[in-house]
Formats: sequence, structure tokens, C-alpha cells
Amino acid sequence: MPFTPRVFSGVQPTGQLHLGNYLGAVRRFVAMQDDYPCIYCVVDLHAITMWQDPKELIDATYSVTAAYLAAGIDPKKSIVFNQSRVTAHAELAWIFNCVARMGWLNRMTQFKEKAGKDKENASTGLFVYPNLMAADILAYQATHVPVGDDQKQHLELTRDIAQKFNHDYAERLAELGYGEDGLFPMTEPIIQGPATRVMSLRDGSKKMSKSEASDASRINLTDDADAIAQKIRKAKTDPEPLPSDVKGLEGRPEADNLVGIYAALASTTKEAVLTDHGGQGFSAFKPALAELAVEVLAPMNAEMRRLLDDRAHLDAVLTDGAERAHAIAAPILRDVKRVVGFVS
Repeated sequence: MPFTPRVFSGVQPTGQLHLGNYLGAVRRFVAMQDDYPCIYCVVDLHAITMWQDPKELIDATYSVTAAYLAAGIDPKKSIVFNQSRVTAHAELAWIFNCVARMGWLNRMTQFKEKAGKDKENASTGLFVYPNLMAADILAYQATHVPVGDDQKQHLELTRDIAQKFNHDYAERLAELGYGEDGLFPMTEPIIQGPATRVMSLRDGSKKMSKSEASDASRINLTDDADAIAQKIRKAKTDPEPLPSDVKGLEGRPEADNLVGIYAALASTTKEAVLTDHGGQGFSAFKPALAELAVEVLAPMNAEMRRLLDDRAHLDAVLTDGAERAHAIAAPILRDVKRVVGFVS
């Protein structure tokens, strides 16, 4: 049977959300609401794969929810909830732990990056969290997932798990009336835009990150106008002026990053930015970028602050979203249990 088009994606509530989260994910979440039924999750189960202070995790969950709403996600049009409120995620993740292969997980580069040299001391949750990510998506039979390019490997794993499940249980699925497509779709990643991977303001070779020690490396969504402008003014650059075409950005990671950020904030292309600003030094380009960043981010910052002062409203959004998410996931999980033999 054909699958209903549906979008699923999520953001971890760890640390402050930053410009990379906004340009690489949240802003695209907003745009997709007009084209698809959308489910947007605060993935707090993923967050605890590395130790979190419980009080900070709660605060961060509300902060991500506020960012979603402040950016323009409509909780009536889309479903907004935190992952731990819907048990289907954890239940399906265990089943997928028994479907995925060790060799598949051993190839996941993000585990190696996050675990570092002390991987023997990493939690088993960190190792198998790609299976939970697959469960997040497939619990809703989501057909599309907007992600940054660093998550593409995990979407490929999601497709491998879906394909293996459909294949291993093909006979049982046929008995239950499922056609050749099986129970789970081959989910498509949506990776597009000029700033799908926003880099650090202090090192253009590293991704902008909540965990980097220097706060100057990122623009937080809670930064006020002065902080945004100051961070952009102090962003690392090289001594050369901006080139007149995109090819001239090769080998210049910091220049490429700032041009990409400008293009994303202005909803244009790097080519268009260089048409307007090529030949300028950074002493002229940075103020223009700072002005644009403040224009885009300051209203969202103010709305986030307003929402965070009304936790009762945020909690109502999360409760309603969890109920609506459960209503979609419950029959899918029930069929999974029938397929694997947990219920008749």
C-alpha cells in the first residue's frame, strides 16, 4: 500500500540552540508545514545517551519547544512534542536493536566522533542511538526527514533497517494484508540549502556546536542583538577580499562559512551574495552580515523569551502533541508487534 507523505524530524535538548540548528533544521521545519503533515520532536531520549543534569534537561526541553514556536512552527498545524512522552519510540527501538546488525553500527562515524578515544567508556545508548533514530522516524511511517548532511548516514541506516524488517517478515506481512511495500517506507532525507552545515565562527573546519568550549564560536538563538553583532565582528577570517564567484571560496573555509550564513539568512544563493559583495573586504562584509543576522534573529529571540516565561503554555503544546503523536504511532506499533509475534 502507498505510504501517506509525512515529515518527521527532531532536535536534541542539549545546550543552547544556535544558528546552525536554526538554518540547518528548524527554519526548514517551518517551510515544510505548508507541503506535508509534519511531526517535530524534542528528542530527549537521545539527549541522555550522554549524561545530562536532570534540571538542565527539563529547561532545555522547554527551550527547544520555545524555539520551534518562535521560529514559526504552528503547533495546531504540526505536531510538537518531546520524545519521552510517547513510549512507541523506545518500544520500537528495542525491536530495531534486534533487526540492525553490529557491522552497520560499527560504521557510524558520529559514534566515533562523540565517543572519542574513550569509546569503551561510552554508553551503550550512544552506540545504538541510530536505531532509536530509525524508530523515531518509522514509528510514524515518515516518508521525508529534513536533516543536515552529517545525519545522512543515519538516514541510510534507517532505510537499511526498514528494508531488512520488510524482507525478514515478508511472509507474515503478506498474511496481514501488507503489499510489496511492506510495513515501513524507504524514508528520503531532505538535505538542501546554502547552509545545511554551519561551521564554527572560530574555526571554519569544525561544525558549529553547542558543546564547543568557546561561546564565541556560535550564535545562540538566545543571544541579543549586541552579542550577535559582536560575535560576527570577531569571527575568524582570512586577509583576502571576498571573491567574485563561488569557486574562489575553495580553500577558504571561514569565508565560505560566512558567505553561506549570509545566503541562508537572506534566502538566496552564495552566487548572489558574491555578486553583491565580491571584492569587499571583511571589514565591509561583516557589518552587513551582522545587520542581516540581527534583523532575522532578534524577533525570534524576543518571542522565545516571551514563551519561556509561560511554561504552562509550552507544557500544553507538548501534552497535546504527544497525544496526537501517540494516535499515529499506536496502530503502527500494534502491527509491528503482530508481525514479530508479540500478539496474534
